[in-house]
Amino acid sequence: MIAERSSKCVLLPGSADEVSAILRHCYSRNLAVVPQSGNTGLVGGSVPVHDEIVLSLKKLNKNFTFDPHAGVVQCDAGWILEELYNRLAPEGYIMPWDLGSRGSCLIGGNISTAVGGVRRLRFGSLHNHVLGLQVVLPDERGTVVNFGSNVRKDNTNLHMHHLFIGGEGQLGVVTSVTVCAVPKPSSVQVAMLGVKTYPECREVLRLAKQYLGEVLSAFELMDAEAMRCLLENENLRNVLSSDPPFNLLVEAMGSNEGHDREKMENFLNAALSKGLAIDGVLAANAKEAAYMWKLRKTLPLAPLHDGYVYKHDISLPMEYFYTLSGLVRKRLEGLAARVLTFGHMADGDSHFNVSAKQYSPEITAKLYPFVCEWTVQHGGSISAEHGVGQERKPYAKLGKGYEVQMARILKKQFDPRCILSPYKMIDAF
Repeated sequence: MIAERSSKCVLLPGSADEVSAILRHCYSRNLAVVPQSGNTGLVGGSVPVHDEIVLSLKKLNKNFTFDPHAGVVQCDAGWILEELYNRLAPEGYIMPWDLGSRGSCLIGGNISTAVGGVRRLRFGSLHNHVLGLQVVLPDERGTVVNFGSNVRKDNTNLHMHHLFIGGEGQLGVVTSVTVCAVPKPSSVQVAMLGVKTYPECREVLRLAKQYLGEVLSAFELMDAEAMRCLLENENLRNVLSSDPPFNLLVEAMGSNEGHDREKMENFLNAALSKGLAIDGVLAANAKEAAYMWKLRKTLPLAPLHDGYVYKHDISLPMEYFYTLSGLVRKRLEGLAARVLTFGHMADGDSHFNVSAKQYSPEITAKLYPFVCEWTVQHGGSISAEHGVGQERKPYAKLGKGYEVQMARILKKQFDPRCILSPYKMIDAF
């Protein structure tokens, strides 16, 4: 349904001043506006609900500066993430997050949705790296505000730029960002391990932290159904011959090839000798490592070949990470084509998918609100990375209490007429 929505007006400003003029005009006319970045989100956050004006930031990509000594990037919000990677590579730096949509997503959207990605385990969340933001407010003046700072340490304010990280364009339009890049690792080691049970997966994670320590950069889980989906829909074969119930992709990034490889070998040997893993392969070269990552990065699209896909992006305490998948499988027995689970296990972020030949009201009724209510009841979040947008709006208030009221107060303060991204994350009407 979201893909079918349309707008009669799409504006493509090329500067913060033009964004300001647009929001000033929309405020005076009481016109609703939806900021749109790369439009790669999965919950409809950048898509109009009715006939809102679309404010595309794709042409806001002129300014870029990088200080290689401080490791600080300052750029417009319309830069594609991969373009930033390409700009930083000659300087020996990378961006501190990576996404499957790297080639099309824009950094402004990354900030506004507080993306996680596969290497959050190593480099932390966006909140750790964003120093400052330029934001245009949807008020009478279209006020342009610089929140935060251009330096790594500044304790003279309330650090209000954090309100816009993950704000989904509810409070203002991000037009420029100042963010810390990270040195590009010179050593990357990747391994795949096969494990019989989920409790043993947890023990392998604990072992990885002990053996790999600060170089552990990714710990991804893919269950057997996910691997079958890759084989049947994408003709991609598992690198493990044992066809295990659980497949763990483990990555270590460092600066010493010999030292890092020895640490990964010791970890792999320990997991096998302790009986926690029944199979394991260490990539011998970059090509083998790339194939292992291809398996993981293809998974978001692979179920689409089945027909219709119910996608989820939930976070749960570690003990419950895989529990919900089993419950859903039982609830949908005989209805779904498959229920598969993959995700950033070390972060507790599960992307479990349910696929069917076509949309099914019966499947929908068995999934919702059960999935969202169960997740919140067990201390989790209904959206770990993807945000609320339109898709998760009906369940966004679950377990939030007074936080919802505080969000409305902030919305009214920054967006007095509630013209920015209405009908989504914050219900201000």
